[in-house]
Amino acid sequence: MKDSNFLKAMNAKHIWHPMAHPAEMQASPPAIITEGEGCLIRDVDGKQLIDAVGGLWNVNLGYSCQPVKEAIAKQLDALPYYSTFRGTTNDQIIILSEMLKDFFSEEGMVRSFFTSGGSDSIEIGLRLARQYHKLRGEPGRVKYISLKKGYHGTHTGGASINGNANFRTQYEPLMAGCYHIPSPYTYRNPFDESDPAKLAAKCIAALEDEIAFQGANTIAAFIMEPILGAGGVIPPHESFMPAVKAICEKHGILLIADEVITAYGRTGSWSGSRLWGVQPDMMCTAKAITNGYFPFGAVMLNEKIADVFENDKTGSAAIGSGYTYSGHPVGAAAAVACIEETKRLAVNVNAAARGAELFSGLQDLATKHEIIGDVRGGHGLMCAMELVADRETKAAPDKAKVAHIYQSTYEHGVMVRISGPNIILSPPLVITSTEIRKIVSALDAGLTEMREQAGHG
Repeated sequence: MKDSNFLKAMNAKHIWHPMAHPAEMQASPPAIITEGEGCLIRDVDGKQLIDAVGGLWNVNLGYSCQPVKEAIAKQLDALPYYSTFRGTTNDQIIILSEMLKDFFSEEGMVRSFFTSGGSDSIEIGLRLARQYHKLRGEPGRVKYISLKKGYHGTHTGGASINGNANFRTQYEPLMAGCYHIPSPYTYRNPFDESDPAKLAAKCIAALEDEIAFQGANTIAAFIMEPILGAGGVIPPHESFMPAVKAICEKHGILLIADEVITAYGRTGSWSGSRLWGVQPDMMCTAKAITNGYFPFGAVMLNEKIADVFENDKTGSAAIGSGYTYSGHPVGAAAAVACIEETKRLAVNVNAAARGAELFSGLQDLATKHEIIGDVRGGHGLMCAMELVADRETKAAPDKAKVAHIYQSTYEHGVMVRISGPNIILSPPLVITSTEIRKIVSALDAGLTEMREQAGHG
């Protein structure tokens, strides 16, 4: 293994990092993480940190989940790879498909299509939605509606339905037929509405208006995250997703739940859809399905969709999408072990309890630090603090101040994620109360040091 001096010298020299300017990474090389155990990670200098990011929303069981590691090693010995294109399959995805049907029975999911990750799952979901309507004799249903501030990966389809310009502008023109409505984001919205229930109603009215304008018979699907994640942890009012489902049912529009972040316990429920009491038509998952130990994803579908495909007599239901690694046996084995451990540990219960502690701690910080404009969370281990230059105007903070908070928090032993003006927190679901307190304490220290350096202490 190369020594730390080599790694530091070569850091960002020959790599372009996702979601980052190449020159910026070269000027300020990223942290080099070399080890992980439990909820802790260590950098190349041996500094230990609590990972308050959970990898990237996905390391729900922490970095030393032995059953998943053992399942991967065992499967590598038995069958490290084989294709699942028509004519062949493997034992592990058969087992996994049955597990997923049972795990998400409350959501009404009965079939799975396996992918290599979240962006793949979204892409497949969009394609299957169009194909479903063609099979039903409505080929004109090709459009999609989604939420502003929503995030759905970076494939062309996902970028087209993304509700954030950062993931769109440099790659336009994107896919035609994608439209967006305001998200139920109480802190910033075009209605200047701070009441969550009233805002939800106004966003629902905007959805009805957009459907009427486009023509219901031209729309294939509405897609949403049950709680918006990368957009800044935006939980809707409890009335929102059920109302969306009712509207979709009324107009024959499929509801696709992007559960890439929210499935497998992060919200305190086994899925974001279940949290709101909704049965979507499709669920797109990835991330925590293997605890981040193997790139893997799944699109799950309900009986309504399955019936249309499986009863087709024309041959048009043949699925013309797939990946070399669809149903990868090692990924499937990892997912089987991961779901078993996820259920055994009841991580959703811990996520709900520790999430409440984290949300309360961040609210306390907001009373102390004026740079915190808004604190969002309250549903499991998904929390965010939105930073502002001024609470009255809600103007964006100075980027250097945000960077200082990040670095200072790091020095105090906690890794957080910065996304625009937001500090996003999504630690492993096995985190303890002691570790939650350390996260809040490190953030407090980072915010305090930033303020004192700026001369406001």
